[in-house]
Amino acid sequence: MNEFLLILFAYIIGSIPTSVWVSRRFFGVDIRDYGSGNAGATNTYRVLGSKWGTIVMICDILKGVLATSLYILIPYYMEDEWDRTNFMVGLGLAAVLGHIFPIFADFKGGKGVATLFGMVVAIQPNVAVCCVAVFLLVLYLTRFVSLSSILASIAFAVFILFIFNEKETLYRFFAVAVALMVILTHQKNINRLLKGTESKVPILKYRDRRKLRKKNDN
Repeated sequence: MNEFLLILFAYIIGSIPTSVWVSRRFFGVDIRDYGSGNAGATNTYRVLGSKWGTIVMICDILKGVLATSLYILIPYYMEDEWDRTNFMVGLGLAAVLGHIFPIFADFKGGKGVATLFGMVVAIQPNVAVCCVAVFLLVLYLTRFVSLSSILASIAFAVFILFIFNEKETLYRFFAVAVALMVILTHQKNINRLLKGTESKVPILKYRDRRKLRKKNDN
């Protein structure tokens, strides 16, 4: 019963609709009525700018970290690593589900990537750092958050299966499931990327201006 209550609490934490509350409180609008219509950090970057997009992303990551760390409330999981990892995966997935289908926002949320990353941070920080490196590199080169998220999720599976060679079967299955889930939830983004209509986030604008000036000078 304790496990069930904590998983329910993890879902409630994940259901906190950060982008919706931010857009309503500071801008008087619902972020889901603009851009891609998604209640996540990417659409917040696109519609409200990098400052608010960063705030929303950090909050969504913290949701995953906090929810996944709820295992500490049950002493048993402090001693058994195998069961602890499995329970942390369950807590994290409950938070991601809450982010995608938030009870506080009519069950219309985001895609759960940032919350999912927070879950990975709590379970295996080394892998999380590697995924961040992939995400930031792709973002720097392309300014597509969607593409960065997709490639980082694929990298996550590669790191777990081959680089870190994680032995726990459930965690290996989870890594593959994450990559597939991110790809499936980004189908519209993938179509826009292929068509060349995907929006770029408003970061690195000074770099782009320098490139434009150099191009004009030539």
